[in-house]
Amino acid sequence: MAARRMSSLLSSSYAPALLRSLDRISGRGRGIGRFSTAVALEEPIIPPVKVEYTKLLINGQFVDAASGKTFPTLDPRTGQLIANVAEGDIEDVNRAVSAARKAFDEGPWPRMTAYERSRILLRFADLVEQHADEITALEVWDNGKPYEQAAGDEIPLFIRLFRYYAGWADKIHGLTIQADGPYHVQTLHEPIGVAGQIIPWNFPLLMYAWKVGPALACGNTIVLKTAEQTPLSALYVSKLFHEAGLPPGVLNVVSGYGPSAGAALASHMDVDKLAFTGSTETGKIVLGLAAKSNLKPVTLELGGKSPFIVCEDANVDEAVDLAHNALFYNQGQCCCAGSRTYVHERVYDEFVEKAKARAFQRVVGDPFKKGVEQGPQVDSDQFEKILKYIRSGVDNGATLETGGERFGSKGYYIQPTVFSNVQDDMLIAKDEIFGPVQSILKFKGIKEVIRRSNDTQFGLAAGVFTQNLDTANTLSRALKAGTVWINCFDVFDAAIPFGGYKMSGHGREKGVYSLSNYLQVKAVVTHLNNPAWL
Repeated sequence: MAARRMSSLLSSSYAPALLRSLDRISGRGRGIGRFSTAVALEEPIIPPVKVEYTKLLINGQFVDAASGKTFPTLDPRTGQLIANVAEGDIEDVNRAVSAARKAFDEGPWPRMTAYERSRILLRFADLVEQHADEITALEVWDNGKPYEQAAGDEIPLFIRLFRYYAGWADKIHGLTIQADGPYHVQTLHEPIGVAGQIIPWNFPLLMYAWKVGPALACGNTIVLKTAEQTPLSALYVSKLFHEAGLPPGVLNVVSGYGPSAGAALASHMDVDKLAFTGSTETGKIVLGLAAKSNLKPVTLELGGKSPFIVCEDANVDEAVDLAHNALFYNQGQCCCAGSRTYVHERVYDEFVEKAKARAFQRVVGDPFKKGVEQGPQVDSDQFEKILKYIRSGVDNGATLETGGERFGSKGYYIQPTVFSNVQDDMLIAKDEIFGPVQSILKFKGIKEVIRRSNDTQFGLAAGVFTQNLDTANTLSRALKAGTVWINCFDVFDAAIPFGGYKMSGHGREKGVYSLSNYLQVKAVVTHLNNPAWL
């Protein structure tokens, strides 16, 4: 379906010129252009989707914000308006939590069989699959990620995640425990209640699935706050959830800003559980609000500054390609991006030259266009922040190998940027840039790179590229990170848990581990009179 949609996008009158331009950029024509100027020369493609849902979803109905306020969501390709979306605030969060509480305490969702809940999740996944073209287009339009990435990677994984959790719904159970005495002891795994969930803008739909999937499989009700930069796709798919048979009030969606809607949700006394994905700085605020209110448990998936370690025995060509994708995927807007590329001194110079060449050839442009690898950053704030970090890298003495400037004349595009001779104390090596900026550092030995890799406040992920099994085993155990990828990166299977050490967060999402975030464990002890056995 996605492939057919992309073909139709390229069937317009300017498609031949576009294809010639893409051939030239990728080296299939007469030569490789330095960061294609297609963005500046051509009008953006009109997205093949209509924005239908811009209101808050509360108790199964799309409603205006209580204040009547709206806020703009913008096209990152141009900075122009896509739609005005209802701006939820404290009163709207209260309405949504009230609906979720009633649905949990009185409604059918936690009382229907787990098998029936599973069937609703499966019907929802089927509906998403049927509407994949529209959903993909909304995600690309609102976020700026390449269409081929969203259609080929993210929407299929979104569907897979809900089918995965549908499979878990009727397999959640407690234990029977042997006690010292005449007692029958069992544990019950009960839904925790009303879950508040706050998702980020970089992967709106995937973060929706990571949170909504396990919470619903366990029988909870939800109030979800979307990121103000990317509210559209969550509203669309939530409508499909109700078409699949989800009862009113089980899933409520409030769009709005963090200091108002997000803070209200985090501090609400009738929310039983909170899950947040975003920056470490905001995570601290969310955790504090949860603690100061009703001490609700909080799952946090926060920032990262992940090392990508290229050992001396690595195949340099393969390592360059993997490190490139580990950093530049999703415009570098990935919490686990391999943003500290440590390369052994014996292969360092060769690696830098080839990494520079690969970044130079990266195809930047309208994310709806075929063959585009990198779209715009999500908004002007992110755009300016990244350029500021690039300037700091130059000022601090790192070598700017390629890129470093705005791409095109409008929108939030940035040239793929590579720095060499980066030192650990530079801001570009310490801070989470969240953009297309590769920092390449040199190391001499394994003990050294372990120490330097771990010398950070973050611990979300790490990558290791080596042909030596002993080296891989040594590094995978020594690196203080929630995920270590060996000779691969960004493998996000539905069953693989994800989360961080240190200031990269609390708890795990995806896989069986995520279910515990949304369950209470209750011990039930019954005295036995004259038992036949113990």
